[in-house]
Amino acid sequence: MKKHFKVISILMVFVLLTLTSMACAKKDDAGSAGGAAGGKNVTLDFVWFSDGKEGEVMRNIIKDYETKNPNVKINLIEIAYKDLSTKLKTMITGGQPPALARISTTEIGAFSNQALDLATYVGGVDKFTEQFIDSIKPYYVVNNKVIAAPMDVTANGLFYNKTLFDKAGVKVPTSPDNIWTWDEFQAALKQVMEKGGAKYGMVWDFTPHRWSTLLYQFGGSMISPDGTKATINDEAGVQAAEYFKKLHTDGTMPTSVWFGGENPNNLFRSGTVAAHLAGNWMISNYKDITNFEWGVTYMPKAKQRSSVPGGKFVMAFNGSKVEKEAADFIQYLSTKEVNSKFNQESLFMSPRKDSAKLDYEFGKEMFEIFSDELNNTSAAAAEDWSKQTIVPKFSNDLKNSLVEVIAGKTTAKEAMDKTAKAIDKAIAEDKK
Repeated sequence: MKKHFKVISILMVFVLLTLTSMACAKKDDAGSAGGAAGGKNVTLDFVWFSDGKEGEVMRNIIKDYETKNPNVKINLIEIAYKDLSTKLKTMITGGQPPALARISTTEIGAFSNQALDLATYVGGVDKFTEQFIDSIKPYYVVNNKVIAAPMDVTANGLFYNKTLFDKAGVKVPTSPDNIWTWDEFQAALKQVMEKGGAKYGMVWDFTPHRWSTLLYQFGGSMISPDGTKATINDEAGVQAAEYFKKLHTDGTMPTSVWFGGENPNNLFRSGTVAAHLAGNWMISNYKDITNFEWGVTYMPKAKQRSSVPGGKFVMAFNGSKVEKEAADFIQYLSTKEVNSKFNQESLFMSPRKDSAKLDYEFGKEMFEIFSDELNNTSAAAAEDWSKQTIVPKFSNDLKNSLVEVIAGKTTAKEAMDKTAKAIDKAIAEDKK
């Protein structure tokens, strides 16, 4: 009897050991299938638009990330930029927001209420934002929430026709320590017109965004920092409008751009214009010019130096059910190594403070000048342009007012007072 009992006991122990071993094996298999960190298998829908070759660059980054995190599959949904806002609204309204979306300064404010607050995932607001240039912070930090992560940044700056400047014997500033005032710059342009053969001194893109560069250089703003009232009709705003008129009336700038909508890019490409105030993306656009030498130099200053920052961001959304995984991917994109790769290969500017100098295949020194412009940009620029539920409601009023000033139909003061009323109305409507 004892002998039989001993045999049964041994068999029971054997069975228990076998079952335990099988359970452990299943657990190990499940962990292996769940990825390197043992996470659940997830798919992140990533709504994306491309301006150039950055889509290809992002696909390679995603491929690397998926290799390191086999439990994560990132589904890049590529659409045209013009369809972005509609696509996101449809997905969110339908209760199926994407995990992620590439977003510009134009849309970021409109979706801030649906955005995942990344602060709790990235170590807090201060720790995350200190990595990036200060001038863009108002775009992605709203009510002390991190609603998106900067991916690339844009700036307004100054392109010049090196061939014409050399012919006129005019040397442009080569350091932030010796940049021109606006009066000095205008005198230099006159010399390039007289001795270098330029038909016009400069052209300026026909947008309120580009004009506002001058506003911030004069120390002005469109809206008060607390967002409660218009400030564009302060002394600085009036001075900026008056100086812009002066550039037109004294023949430095053609009226055809702001009156007739002539393309300033084509005018600069013709080789008959000394300078073009535009965005940094024109570095890539002008890459194919062969009929003259061109470059980038520092913008002149009025009361202070300033550019106007913009850029693209990555936003994660509440209700995607993969919020943590989306935040993890954003944190990966925000690292110096990955962000630098994305911007260097896409010919974009990095928003990271430690990536201002990248080894671009073209225009390295030009990008560095644009980065310096951003580092010397008024905080008012992003504070104004981040208010995208307000700005679109008065931007045409501002544009039309400036045209009237240039045409001599109204004074700068009257035009800015008129624009201020449109801004105050937009602010009031936004509060309803």
